[in-house]
Amino acid sequence: MDKIILILSNFFALLRAIFICMNLLNENIKQLASEKAEENGFFLIDCIVRGNNTNRIIEIYVDGEKNVSADDCAKLSNDIDLQLENIQDIGSSYRLDVSSPGVDRPLKFLKQYPKHINRYFEVAYKTGDEEKKMTAKLVRIEEDDLIFLFNKDEVIINFNNLKKAKVLVSFS
Repeated sequence: MDKIILILSNFFALLRAIFICMNLLNENIKQLASEKAEENGFFLIDCIVRGNNTNRIIEIYVDGEKNVSADDCAKLSNDIDLQLENIQDIGSSYRLDVSSPGVDRPLKFLKQYPKHINRYFEVAYKTGDEEKKMTAKLVRIEEDDLIFLFNKDEVIINFNNLKKAKVLVSFS
């Protein structure tokens, strides 16, 4: 029984060490991506690292005050790729994908909103103890408040009360 406990204890210690190493690797990649995004006039939205040393996939999503082009993503990808080799434990084989978040992803940061003024959103937000949803047009931003036009009425939502806000694509 003592041998089983010792084996399990060692196994869980190894799992903890692997988890710590993976978190450190993820944080190093995220820090590098954030620095390179800022150097190129963008900001990091998300960094997803999955897979193992022989088959790692790194997905980096960036946005900016202006729209992010394919050329911007290619340049940023090259900048990041040149530095990834300096990160210990990255592994010998990885795929790096750099893109803008796309319309299917909700906005995460207040600084993403100004370029979407006069566009329609699906919004979920908290007011008091309840959560509300609406489809409305973002008409302006005042500090941390987003002002939407909903049925000819202005609805003011503090950014911190937003649960989810997704830009709606219009083909008109």
